[in-house]
Amino acid sequence: MKIMKTLTHLLTLSLIIFSQVVLAQQPSENMLQNMFVGAEPGDTIYIPAGEYNLNRSLWLDEGKDVLILGDGMDETVLSFSDQKDGAEGIKVTNSNNIRIESLTVQDTKGDAIKVQETDGIAFINVKAEWTGKPDEKNGAYGLYPVMCSNVLIDQCEAVGASDAGIYVGQSKDIIVKNSVAHHNVAGIEIENSLNADVFDNLAYENTGGLLVFDLPGLVQKKGGNVRLFNNEVRDNNYKNFAPKGNIVGKVPPGTGVMILATNNVEIYGNKITNNKTAGTAIISYYMTEEPISDTTYYPYPTAINIHDNEYSRERIRATFKGRMGKLFRLKLKFGKDVPHIIYDGIIDSKLLTESGNMPDESKICIRNNKNQTFANIDAENDFKNISDDLSNHDCTQSPLSSASLKNSGDE
Repeated sequence: MKIMKTLTHLLTLSLIIFSQVVLAQQPSENMLQNMFVGAEPGDTIYIPAGEYNLNRSLWLDEGKDVLILGDGMDETVLSFSDQKDGAEGIKVTNSNNIRIESLTVQDTKGDAIKVQETDGIAFINVKAEWTGKPDEKNGAYGLYPVMCSNVLIDQCEAVGASDAGIYVGQSKDIIVKNSVAHHNVAGIEIENSLNADVFDNLAYENTGGLLVFDLPGLVQKKGGNVRLFNNEVRDNNYKNFAPKGNIVGKVPPGTGVMILATNNVEIYGNKITNNKTAGTAIISYYMTEEPISDTTYYPYPTAINIHDNEYSRERIRATFKGRMGKLFRLKLKFGKDVPHIIYDGIIDSKLLTESGNMPDESKICIRNNKNQTFANIDAENDFKNISDDLSNHDCTQSPLSSASLKNSGDE
């Protein structure tokens, strides 16, 4: 028995040494494909430093406890500029406890890294980018976990996505932190998702910096309990280059933070600077002017708490592009004195109390923001009674609970 244990130990050691020798060389595309397809529970798919020109997606399905590891962002670069098969660069499906770390995925035909129906996904020190000028032909999403749980995005970067650079959709228990998003249509977007903390990030020179959306027609119907805090959101005035028909194509250039039809959102401790159209916009789905066929969908934002942020902007006009640009030209004549916080004023009349007020637990509360200016643009009444009166919003909501991830140690 002792001899067998010794042989087993030596065999294991030999396999480790052999593995290190093989992987010290750059694996070919076929080798990478086989490493992904054949990954066993507990495996590390190690991709050494170098630039890899790949023409097929790398797909991990039903993985468990797998680490996909490079030698560093900008050191291990997977380029898909000549992609012929698949749309994503890396695709992970139906998996548990997957970690993607220290690499860059570049110039994919579709999404850079898509993770679907996975419990436990961590992106650490990962870049998703489209090189060259931002273009509607770029892939929609950079980092794209959808229908996942226990999502961690930390120390990542997203550049050039024609929809959202960092996007988490129809998921729950989410942390996005210490990351940078720039020159995307949407920098960081949380959509139809529950229990999300987005903090210590930088979103700059996107069309819109931070977005929290609830949209109709999706499997997970209602998001909420989303906190945006301690982020820097600046200079998000880049042109909207989303393909026609995309809902994010309606986001006006110059949007810092946008809350669309989501409930229970807390925004605090952020520095929101030089976003020329709206530092923060709170709007119902009706502002999109899209029809709603989903009878279970709730199109109003409620229980929004905006407090202790710092606002500043140059004294310039808002965008004149798109639907919002038309409104600023014809209806919202703020000139160069555009309010930092804009609310569309469209409310759910079914919620009103007998005295005609919103119940406290559903109110949109705005308090203690540095340099705060406000406008209720009265969209429900064709913008006839635009008001800067904040008295109906001088309130507070109970702080939302922090998001936490199972077995991650992150809170």
